[in-house]
Amino acid sequence: MRIIVGITGASGAIYGLRLLRELAKTDHEVHAVISRYGWKVLQHECSIGEEDIRCLVHALHPVEDLAAPIASGSFRVDAMAVVPCSMRSLAAIASGLADNLLCRAADVVIKERKNLVLAVRESPFSAIHLENMLKLARLGVGIVPASPGFYHKPRTIDDLTAIMTGRILDSMGIPNDCFTRWTGMPDE
Repeated sequence: MRIIVGITGASGAIYGLRLLRELAKTDHEVHAVISRYGWKVLQHECSIGEEDIRCLVHALHPVEDLAAPIASGSFRVDAMAVVPCSMRSLAAIASGLADNLLCRAADVVIKERKNLVLAVRESPFSAIHLENMLKLARLGVGIVPASPGFYHKPRTIDDLTAIMTGRILDSMGIPNDCFTRWTGMPDE
């Protein structure tokens, strides 16, 4: 599969980093695009820079490069995830405002009827946020709020990011074993 991963400036960069690390273990071709504030949040929350990301992907595209291959529907991709997805990027994608490569790539994925997953990161949601999510969900976009479950009894931040990464991969149709899946309530 050919996959695009976008990282925006919402808090939760650890989810995007974990997704890239999981995808790096596969044979999928991964393209990444990170917003200006996405880089700032990666640095602040994860102490991660460009070289740390570049080694995880096949191509790292500048967010300003609207001539990059992922800006065109003729460059075939199978799926895209925006992790985390800020409300600014959500609004731009929902309105078709393709003013940077991340939003343009998402726009292309929607128009080509491919799998787009947005791991939205905000709390609480306003009516505007919910309306934008509903608009995109009606177009077939997967909305995966970055809100991990606790049934697998997480003990570390890594455990918490694992379930969200697994759910994002599931939504993209990519098999994974990132977390313990629910099998029912144990007998006591």
